[in-house]
Amino acid sequence: MRELTTRSLKSLGAVTLTLLTACAGIEDKGHPDYVAIEPIEYPEVTLSSSPATGSLYPGKMRSLSLFTDVRAHEIGDIVSVVLVESTSAAKSADTELDKTNDVSITDPIIFGQPVTINGDYNLGVDLDSASSFEGEASSNQSNSLQGSIAVQVSRVLPNGNLVVQGEKWIQINQGDEYIRLRGIIRPEDVSPTNTIPSTLIADARISYGGTGVLDEANSPGWLTRFFMSPLMPF
Repeated sequence: MRELTTRSLKSLGAVTLTLLTACAGIEDKGHPDYVAIEPIEYPEVTLSSSPATGSLYPGKMRSLSLFTDVRAHEIGDIVSVVLVESTSAAKSADTELDKTNDVSITDPIIFGQPVTINGDYNLGVDLDSASSFEGEASSNQSNSLQGSIAVQVSRVLPNGNLVVQGEKWIQINQGDEYIRLRGIIRPEDVSPTNTIPSTLIADARISYGGTGVLDEANSPGWLTRFFMSPLMPF
């Protein structure tokens, strides 16, 4: 009886550990290049402390500002990016080639008589050739991505531009969806509400995808990918 109880406790512990691991699955799926940025900690400045630069007010003492600017401008600050991506491309090509050759050599006549071989074959020749080629190709592609994501400032470039990065994970039923973004923005393009459209992000890297059962069901198997790869000549 005691051995049965011990086994039951071990099984219960294993199930509990599995559930806890599943609950923390989203945190484990985060990309290391998009981890959260910790803001720079500045020493506490008071009115009684003497400014290090000789200025009347220390540069990092925000509490003395009468009108606080909420727009991101330092490492660790958060800015909201509004995704308004929309692209469309179309291309078509039509090629048609046609070539015809016709060569005719009449029977040679010498002294009024046609020249033959053994009296059966004449030397007249008729050559006809024709070749044609026709090809047509077309391609259409369109993409659209709308939404929003909050990202952090990871670097402040020498010219004042800000490097931002971040990711967002959403767990929905049988799968997880994520949005990752990285790029360079100008502080002047950030609105007073601390938002910026994705079309104003330079060197933007935006990725949207998902994991889980739904994503696996939407992907072809390895054998199907093999028959569709260039390794398959037929």
